[in-house]
Amino acid sequence: MTKTGKIFLVGIGPGSHEHMTFRARQAIEEADVVIGYSTYIKLVADLLDGKEVIRKGMTEELDRSIEAYEHAKQGKTVALISSGDIGVYGMAGPTYELLLESGWTPDSPIQVEVVPGSTALSSCASLVGAPLTHDFCSISLSDLLTSWPMIARRLESAARGDFVVALYNPKSGRRTRHIVEAQKILLRHRSAETPVAIVKSGYRALQNIQIVRLAEMADCDIGMLTTVLVGNSSTFAREGLMVTPRGYANKYDALTGETLAGERAGRSLSMGLEGWKACVRRHLRETSAASLLDAARYFGRPLEEILEAVAEAGPDDKAGEFEAQAVLPDQRHNVLAAAQNWGALRAVVRSENGAVAELFIRGADLRLQDERISIVNDHFHLHLDWRQAHQAWFVSRGDQAHGVQILDRQGDPLLNLWLIVQAGSFDTNAMTRYYNDRMRIACPSPQDINND
Repeated sequence: MTKTGKIFLVGIGPGSHEHMTFRARQAIEEADVVIGYSTYIKLVADLLDGKEVIRKGMTEELDRSIEAYEHAKQGKTVALISSGDIGVYGMAGPTYELLLESGWTPDSPIQVEVVPGSTALSSCASLVGAPLTHDFCSISLSDLLTSWPMIARRLESAARGDFVVALYNPKSGRRTRHIVEAQKILLRHRSAETPVAIVKSGYRALQNIQIVRLAEMADCDIGMLTTVLVGNSSTFAREGLMVTPRGYANKYDALTGETLAGERAGRSLSMGLEGWKACVRRHLRETSAASLLDAARYFGRPLEEILEAVAEAGPDDKAGEFEAQAVLPDQRHNVLAAAQNWGALRAVVRSENGAVAELFIRGADLRLQDERISIVNDHFHLHLDWRQAHQAWFVSRGDQAHGVQILDRQGDPLLNLWLIVQAGSFDTNAMTRYYNDRMRIACPSPQDINND
């Protein structure tokens, strides 16, 4: 009877046998063939007596997968090993890609089992305290298979999102600038005092640990066997440890354990998903001078979400003087057509870099042609890409402002059109046309729908 082959994809953890799982040791013991990067083979050398051992170099990952498949087709049991977890920057991905491209399926005679191991970020974190107790992400700085612009975008997003960041492959003999560029990106959004743990060869013979400030990170001894853990805005370093609070202080008194005012044990925070829009409305009620953009900056969310909170206001939970109604997507063109009849307008345009242009126009100056909004008169020409327009909202602020806000796909302002106060009041005809168009074009607010 033909023996059925099997491939174990084995994560051996940081390298010390004490931190290798029982199943990892068992898989290696069952294997006829063990394949891996030469450094990983050395870490498990005492487990390899009597086995065929195939050592591969640093850039021979696909060769390892091919070897594993070829030996499995011969009916052998193969252990393909990686340090850490084989599914995290390891060999599980390329091996499954190869198998699936070759026509293999989970129902094929060759069995495949992934044996997880302790990742570099979790094992290194255990050596410095508790830096990963809250949301975190991992980013590899290796640009061998990922373009630098993509890596930079991921760093930017992680920094803006206040994630604890684990940096894999931070530096090599040829790649010396990547950690410097990563530091620059992180410092745009994070204090220079942010704690950083630099763990080299964690749980191995040459283990070395440093806890430094983000401002010092790029100057430290960092190599390919180093994992860098960058804290978030709440991470602190004390007594040689690095800790990221889980967030209990947002709900409970640290000394007594009692629930803070406005919070309930076992329930979402008052500014959780269900409650934060009420917080927006309360902020607008209590901060009468704040604009909707001020509220967006205060809460660190796109204007779109602030407008949604305003639109959901009820009689007992108003958003100060603000009212908002969303426009259905297929009605956005009609908003511009309607605005041409509103008379004198103040057009506000904001650039991505924060520049603001306020233009006094006539509604008749607006044109939409070839997916471009054009505002043309004797004094200026302005052109906007209408394809960037994603949402439109009718917005009022008591008797101070009435108009429409057009947002881009990120929920940020693209173009605002406001009726102009003349001689202390709005033009009666303009207001009539504006409200008639608003009732005709705008969809009911979520609050109206609920009341129905």
